[in-house]
Parts: sequence; C-alpha cells; structure tokens
Amino acid sequence: EWSVVLVSALFALSAADSRSAFVYLAYIPAIIFWGLDGFFLWQEQLFRKLYDQVRVLPDDEVDFSMDTSVIKGDDRPTWAGATLSKTLILFHGVLISAVVVVMVLTLKAQG
Repeated sequence: EWSVVLVSALFALSAADSRSAFVYLAYIPAIIFWGLDGFFLWQEQLFRKLYDQVRVLPDDEVDFSMDTSVIKGDDRPTWAGATLSKTLILFHGVLISAVVVVMVLTLKAQG
C-alpha cells in the first residue's frame, strides 16, 4: 500500500534530519489514500449492485452498460459509507494512529 510507504518515508525523513515538520506531512498521504481507497471500494459496491440488477434480466434485455447511475434507492452505496467501512477504518485508522504516536514522540523528544 502506497500510503504506508509514503508515511514511513516521511517518518524516516523526520528522524534523520530532526525535522518534525515531516511528521505533520505524513497526515496528507494517509488521509488522501484513505479517501481514494474509499472511492474504489464505493465503485466496487456500485458495480456489484449493477450486476445484481442485470443478472436477473432475460438475455435480450441486457445492454452491457456499465453506467452505475441507474442504481437508485435507499440501498445505493455511498462514498462516505465505503470510506468509513470496517476494513478501511481498521487499516487507515491504524496508520493515522501511528502518525499521531510518532508526532507525540517527536514533540516529546524536542521539548
């Protein structure tokens, strides 16, 4: 996962040069990649809903459109719902928690 790589690199930069500003920069890729993972999970959920609608149609009514805007109703997945899913909260929550811990330790070492 790219977010882990980028956050780890920023941790290494903050430790090597004693620049705590790099720790604060680690929030940026962590949050951006969390949102990006949420977007792709949301798209996957929409395509699964589309598949569930199309699979019950007779063969002559299938148009092979991949347009997910036809999915309507209360059961339509949302980007926020996908971003705040258990799996993404677990992975990215741990990553952001690590950033917080390193930030606190860096501030204590400077102070």
